[in-house]
Amino acid sequence: MHDIRAIRDNPDAFDAALARRDMAPQSPALLALDEARRACILAAETALAERNAASKEVGRAKASGDEAEFERLRALVAEKKDEIARLEDEAKAKDAALTEALAALPNLPYDSVPDGEDEDDNEEIHRHGSPRNFSFTPKEHYELAATQDGMDFEVAAKLSGSRFVLLNGGIARLHRALAQFMLDTHTSENGLTEVNAPVLVRDEMMYGTGQLPKFGEDSYQTTNGWWLIPTSEVSLTNIVNGMIIEESYLPRRYTTHSLCFRSEAGSAGRDTSGMLRQHQFEKVEMVSITHPDHSDAELERMTKCAEGILEKLGLPYRTVILCTGDMGFGARRTHDIEVWLPGQNTYREISSCSTCGDFQARRMNARFRPEGGGKPEFVHTLNGSGLAVGRCLIAVLENGQEEDGSVTLPEVLHPYLGGKTRIDAGGALV
Repeated sequence: MHDIRAIRDNPDAFDAALARRDMAPQSPALLALDEARRACILAAETALAERNAASKEVGRAKASGDEAEFERLRALVAEKKDEIARLEDEAKAKDAALTEALAALPNLPYDSVPDGEDEDDNEEIHRHGSPRNFSFTPKEHYELAATQDGMDFEVAAKLSGSRFVLLNGGIARLHRALAQFMLDTHTSENGLTEVNAPVLVRDEMMYGTGQLPKFGEDSYQTTNGWWLIPTSEVSLTNIVNGMIIEESYLPRRYTTHSLCFRSEAGSAGRDTSGMLRQHQFEKVEMVSITHPDHSDAELERMTKCAEGILEKLGLPYRTVILCTGDMGFGARRTHDIEVWLPGQNTYREISSCSTCGDFQARRMNARFRPEGGGKPEFVHTLNGSGLAVGRCLIAVLENGQEEDGSVTLPEVLHPYLGGKTRIDAGGALV
């Protein structure tokens, strides 16, 4: 959500920032609506003052016996009462229209974000590890002998339809081990607080983080009005919804492992093979609530937390800054971490870490009280995957695959697998 006062103060800068997202100027329409709203408020206040003044004179006219003046003033009071009600209704309607218009606009990119149209214009800022040289042609995860019994798409389709998977045996345990490893790392080494949060949320929570009203079709809603979260960013960020917290409470750093649900609207035909793009998946999410002065440093910290998981797993990756045309609705700057998938011979996104500034905080009315006193200020919010569990499973399988169809597993996972180090070609942990 944008601050209409900031748009009033510098409409050209606002439109210039939106132009970097390939949007036409918005300030003229917004300011016209704002001016009409403020005119209604002023007219209502003027009418209220006139009514109050007339009300004081009614008694005097009655006492003096001036019946004509008494009736005129009484009629004026009634007229002003109706006028005030009408103007207040108009002001409320215009305020709602302005809020709706502002809520539909994306966040403004930082100056440091590269201009561009799509993922081809993203800029690489870091690379770690080198892709393994295979003595054979590497396969994709769903083609491996080790996954044939452990990754069942046919049964999942019978149960739920396309873009679901049923994990069995060693593959299911490996998937669980990855999530546990991520949580343990974030809580014991990265200073995040583990949360077990609801995956069903109200409209206000989806609105607070920017999924509503514009992106409702991307998520699932129950018949009684709850939304299934597309990411735990929704649950964790909204912990501070409607709150004024003490500055000493900041920063708050949360993590959770949860199911996530996305309709994948608009992605027809993309990544239909395997489990790269699913309607139901699991993520270990990271969310930070910070002081405005510290949010840039927090983005770097969050990015390193996600990168550290891949480094412990021995997976090659690269980190890119998303360009203006590829960046999400609520972000001011985003770092995507892309893991190497030898089966596809390319890097694919496994984490996206974003700083939103006060964009979400304004929608949630989440503020902090400065230690030195003064007016409460909006917090800054950040979110990032730490990591997408299913995609991490894919990366571990593909990077650890052997020519006989078995998979060698990262050493850091061995304690989570009862000391097992491999998945054999039959899908068993050994």
